[in-house]
Amino acid sequence: MAGRSPIIWVLACLAALAAGGPTRAQDTAAQESAHRRAVLATLPQDAAKRVFGRATSPAPGPAQAIGGYTRGCLAGGVELPADGPDWQVMRPSRGRAWGHPLLVAFLERLAATAAQQADWPGLLIGDMAQPRGGPMLTGHASHQLGIEADIWLTPMPDRRLSPAERDEMPALDLVRPDGYDIDPKVWRPADRELLETAAKSPGVARIFVNPAIKRALCREAGADRGWLRLIRPWWEHRRHFHLRLSCPTGDHECANQAPPPPGDGCNELAWWFTPQALHPKPGPPAPPLRVSQLPPACAALVER
Repeated sequence: MAGRSPIIWVLACLAALAAGGPTRAQDTAAQESAHRRAVLATLPQDAAKRVFGRATSPAPGPAQAIGGYTRGCLAGGVELPADGPDWQVMRPSRGRAWGHPLLVAFLERLAATAAQQADWPGLLIGDMAQPRGGPMLTGHASHQLGIEADIWLTPMPDRRLSPAERDEMPALDLVRPDGYDIDPKVWRPADRELLETAAKSPGVARIFVNPAIKRALCREAGADRGWLRLIRPWWEHRRHFHLRLSCPTGDHECANQAPPPPGDGCNELAWWFTPQALHPKPGPPAPPLRVSQLPPACAALVER
């Protein structure tokens, strides 16, 4: 995104936000259900959101990420177990704990590593992908290839949460209400350690956080700053970070995003704290993608 004019940048970002819909990552089951009903009432029958959002089982065959992060799908997806030694899946009623085996293995490793190296008692895993990937009925514009996951910035409790708790429990907000910085009453050194551990993990393409969190990381990082390059500012992301992996080796129909610009990105934050960025005016919603607008291999997945 480097080099774009602020106006073009804002328009592109607002279009992406509109495409993602009104749902927030931390919405409860009731809120999510209401959003889904509202979206389904307006979508054409061949809308990719409708078709992929209603799939309840993975597409058979070998695992393959197909297309781009915001226009693609997933074959051979696997479901992350709801409980592991160092993680718990949140918002289970959404049915979005699916991913490419590469992502599932990555999350299991990261959970164990964070417990050992980042003083993090366990990961609370939010949205990953739908069983066949593709555009979601609510929320994200990405999460379509099965190689992205939302990880809460709330440490895992020292007990197993019930399904109802996982669907209703709020997440910690690490950012001040005005959006200019982290909340010092909530932010802990372990938050930085977790993000650093994730960013240094092999295979990570980007990690999206709130600009205030990026600002805090820039302030607190020591001489080893190379990992900051992968930490990118984005709207919201006050309560979780968005992990994006690179395309799996051998998945030739998967399109990687261009690498982040060189440097730690800490001198590129000023715009994010302008009124224009802190209080963006939403643009008109983007027209829904049709199945025919996805890669041909994606249309084949939902015909099975």
